[in-house]
Amino acid sequence: MSYTNYRQLFQRLRSYLAGRVIGATRDSALLDEVVKCLFCHTHLMRTSTLPDRNVSEVELSRLYRRTFRTITKAFPSLFETGDEIMLDPHSLWYTHGALSGIDPGSEDSDPLGDAYQTFVGNEIRGSEGQFFTPTAAVTWLVRALDPRPGESVIDPACGSGAFLGVTAAHMRALGATPSQLQTHITGIEKDSFLAILAARHLSLTIGVESKVHCADSLSLLTKEGKRLPKKLDRSFDIVFANPPFGAKITSADDEVRSRFELAYKRTKDKAGAYHFTNELSKRTPPQVLFVERILRLLRPGGRAGVVLPESLISSSKHAYVVDFLLQHAEVTSVIGMPESLFKTSGKGGTHTKTCLLTLRKRDGSKTLPSRIYFAEAKWCGHDSRGNPVPNNDLPVALSEFQDGSTARCAFATTKRKVVANNRSRQSASAQPEKRLGVWLGESDIKDLVLAPRYYDPEGRAMLAAMSESHHLLRLGDLVDTNVISYTTGVEVGKLAYGTGEIPFIRTSDISGWEIKLDPKHTVSEEIYSQYSSKLDVQSDDILMVKDGTYLIGTCAIITKYDEKILYQSHLYKIRVNDHSLICPALLLAALSSEPVQRQIQSKRQTQDIIDSLGARIRDLVIPIPRSPATRARLKKMVRKVIADRMEARELGRCARLEIAMP
Repeated sequence: MSYTNYRQLFQRLRSYLAGRVIGATRDSALLDEVVKCLFCHTHLMRTSTLPDRNVSEVELSRLYRRTFRTITKAFPSLFETGDEIMLDPHSLWYTHGALSGIDPGSEDSDPLGDAYQTFVGNEIRGSEGQFFTPTAAVTWLVRALDPRPGESVIDPACGSGAFLGVTAAHMRALGATPSQLQTHITGIEKDSFLAILAARHLSLTIGVESKVHCADSLSLLTKEGKRLPKKLDRSFDIVFANPPFGAKITSADDEVRSRFELAYKRTKDKAGAYHFTNELSKRTPPQVLFVERILRLLRPGGRAGVVLPESLISSSKHAYVVDFLLQHAEVTSVIGMPESLFKTSGKGGTHTKTCLLTLRKRDGSKTLPSRIYFAEAKWCGHDSRGNPVPNNDLPVALSEFQDGSTARCAFATTKRKVVANNRSRQSASAQPEKRLGVWLGESDIKDLVLAPRYYDPEGRAMLAAMSESHHLLRLGDLVDTNVISYTTGVEVGKLAYGTGEIPFIRTSDISGWEIKLDPKHTVSEEIYSQYSSKLDVQSDDILMVKDGTYLIGTCAIITKYDEKILYQSHLYKIRVNDHSLICPALLLAALSSEPVQRQIQSKRQTQDIIDSLGARIRDLVIPIPRSPATRARLKKMVRKVIADRMEARELGRCARLEIAMP
């Protein structure tokens, strides 16, 4: 899987046009001119009349303007009557050169999508939870589902038409005719600007006029308040979607929400099953309603490729959504995406952690045992500033998913043979090939969590290898037997900062098993006395970062110098109550060890742009050596490290004070 990214090309073109074109300084107006030129360029290329760069500016300008008049007649609903190219001859000549070599019909690129992202960008829609879907994610989902000629496809939140264009190019490469593509690909977008852009996107790819409905996919009403012209539920073989997401976004009014089962409050029985009540929830995030809309659009047995926030498929808050999804569909793959996926620049876009899901709607028939491909992609072809980088895990994930999907029948019918072959291949090589993802059964899903990092195969293998040499202690069991206890801190408010000399410890004040010499914030004696008894800080308590992005799992131990502190709610205070099996020094080392840190990274939950370990701290498995001699040696080692660091820290503090004495 590879694709050509034209963003740098369009960035140069945008910079040129913004400094030259008069009367079209808004990016949307500049994009409109580029789209006109793309249509002309594509038409000239497909009719083999594309001129070279030796043509004069005036001749090229006349050719493009004649061609655009032809296009407005062929695509009457996409351009205004009497619309013209507004670029001057030299700007048009420069644009023609920039577009040379671009083929909008290729399934390996999405030039109009790249142009939209460059000229308009994510910022224009970010406040409404709508972000441009990067080509890497679009291409992965399209190729993973592999839509065939004759299959019906819809994107109910199509934005600028990225899924529509790439799907059309993919099906066209498989032999689909323009007429088939025009009939079988449908888009819905509630924003009129994006709806016309998506229609142009699709039309540019297939070469004939295509229509995108300007309507709300949840209410199924057009912008004029009319019902969409045809029945959509249970009508499509494939649904692609990157629905808008955001907890604070109003997805629909109560009348519309009342039509969706997921908009109602629910109860949970002792067996863990969810039951919906007749009472409507006060608010339903749009991504939740879109999960149900996507399932409704599919025919039984139909497939879907969706971009969803990881928090929707991994947090206990939304476990009922995953339960609903698994009742109505077989999930076939989940790809965890890097937080840079939706970043377009240092400030543009969002760090929201997302996943790519593919699924098949249940049809009641007996199927092969459900298998789900889980993988975590660390790179997606660009960095956190939106700049292209060569690192991209998605081609590997696609290859592994396609190979596993092809072998699914063989897995079910000749499982023993496959296992035997795998063993023989592994024994033939001392270094078996490292795979990005893992295949698990639907029964392997725990606590309705679909986030791939939750099922870290290497971490589980690491713990299994330690089972004979270590006690593997679940922290929740230690808490239930009062061997260990843990609590969280408090928030004192910004107005309390700097009111005194008592350290208020935050996540950034913890590093290398110790609390920093100079905490960022301090509070008064009065505020300290208000919270000190509740927090009850003692020597040998361990502080561990609970919430954040990069610091989750970072630990520090309280010494006699640190007892007079307050600490924030994003920290756990962990105390060992029974030292017979585990002491604070061993617990500190164990919490900081690779097996536990891997668990912490895999079990953290994404809450929009911040992660939290939350109650999953109870699921951490703590490895403690079985050997008493080893435990004694490690305890002594950790105590020495702590003592040496505290001595150095306190000597530094004293030196800083004494040097300023008169």
